[in-house]
Amino acid sequence: MSKNQSIPSIDINSFLNGTDEERDKIGRLVDEICSQVGFLKIKNHCIEEKIINDMWSVSEEFFSNTENEKNKAKPIDNSSPRGYFPMQSETLTKSRGIETPPDLKEAFSIGPLNSPATKNKNNDFFYGENIWPSSPSSFKKVWIDYYQAMQQLSLEIMSLFAVSLNLEKDYFDRYYTHHISALRALNYPPTKTKQLPNQQRAGAHTDYGSLTILLPDPNVGGLEVKYADGTWVPIQSEKNTFIINIGDMMARWTNDRWVSTLHRVTSCNEEALSPKRRQSIAYFQNPNFDAEISCLPTCLDKNNQSKYQDIEAGLYLMDRFKATIN
Repeated sequence: MSKNQSIPSIDINSFLNGTDEERDKIGRLVDEICSQVGFLKIKNHCIEEKIINDMWSVSEEFFSNTENEKNKAKPIDNSSPRGYFPMQSETLTKSRGIETPPDLKEAFSIGPLNSPATKNKNNDFFYGENIWPSSPSSFKKVWIDYYQAMQQLSLEIMSLFAVSLNLEKDYFDRYYTHHISALRALNYPPTKTKQLPNQQRAGAHTDYGSLTILLPDPNVGGLEVKYADGTWVPIQSEKNTFIINIGDMMARWTNDRWVSTLHRVTSCNEEALSPKRRQSIAYFQNPNFDAEISCLPTCLDKNNQSKYQDIEAGLYLMDRFKATIN
């Protein structure tokens, strides 16, 4: 795929409701995309426009609250993945062992809506109680509706991924019966002073889990992907379209047949100033906490070997997340 080409769009409805031949054709295309850049766009999904618009509105309203009001939703434990994360509280480059100034963003996150029958001190990191702001009043309902919609869409995408990898359509279902997926809204306020060297709105990083469903700001750019030749290429958003990228766990699952690609959110001009506010909403799909991630049977090398040792999904993701907290 040339860096001059836009990220390809996949018609998910054609996959879900098409013939076996149509599904296989789309699957081959997705395999090619994920092998080269690991980013694609999903169109013709069945997510109601109201669910998207409500999510966008309540998140914007929350971030418009006073600092005092937002801080009421901070977790007691700073390493918790749920609640409000103030400006410059994360440095995403640290997940790669690289030190840069903190990211110029704030965020709010929730985790799973349901807990498994058995909880312990390890999986409570993901299955603990979510924090719900009191303002706006509709926040909790809107976020739950959006989380459930993304939960369904992510499983449909995993079915597409299974076909792309020459597996049965329902192959991945067993890994998401009590998943630890997270929903996060990100706010990038305007920056009116020059940033520190190597400081970004979101530093260069890869995502950690199986896949991410991103609803980007339709009006303010900044999302860039690093291609194999080392150049950074902007991704343009499209109406009623989600941006999908695979994470490190999926790359590991596929024995690096698919690539988890570096991406970042930059300022939008040469002065390293961002006069416009930017917002995005990301659903990070992650497997069950206790899922064992080992090389997929169709992705072993010619000697029937895997590059990686098996890992437990939850412990792997917990270590990656905690590394980014300042």
